[in-house]
Amino acid sequence: MFVVADTTALQSKTELYAELVRQTEALLIGEPDMIANMANLSSLLWAVLPDINWVGFYINRSTNEKNELVLGPFHGKPACVRIDFRRGVCGHCATTRETVLVDDVEAFPGHIACDSASRSEIVLPILVDDHLVAVLDIDSPLHARFDHDDQQGLEHVIEIFVRHTRLT
Repeated sequence: MFVVADTTALQSKTELYAELVRQTEALLIGEPDMIANMANLSSLLWAVLPDINWVGFYINRSTNEKNELVLGPFHGKPACVRIDFRRGVCGHCATTRETVLVDDVEAFPGHIACDSASRSEIVLPILVDDHLVAVLDIDSPLHARFDHDDQQGLEHVIEIFVRHTRLT
């Protein structure tokens, strides 16, 4: 049985992400199902990361007619179900296939406000051989909540997710 370790006593982001990486590895090892791993990972991130108000996945469901992301497993208030690649922070991440850090979501052109309490956001692409599978979206009610340390730590978490999950 997997138990989420208490991270409240950790002193730095480096320690927090080292523990999160350890927990992610333990949580996902031996389970290849994408939806199950997305559900468990979003739950783990919700339990461990401080000062967030939404965390979850948007899955690439593009067709020949439309490039869009569709809501996957998440924690937080109900969210937008479909996001066109031309809209919002998630759409920008899907288009560029690069992590997007936004200090002030109100200043981001085309931001989609699913939760009016959100002030900052980080969105990370999940790629397999340059094919976009999904994005991981994390929102915070704090301005400039996410920084380069968060980006590096979460990108490491995504590497573990990709390694343990059947994504094709």
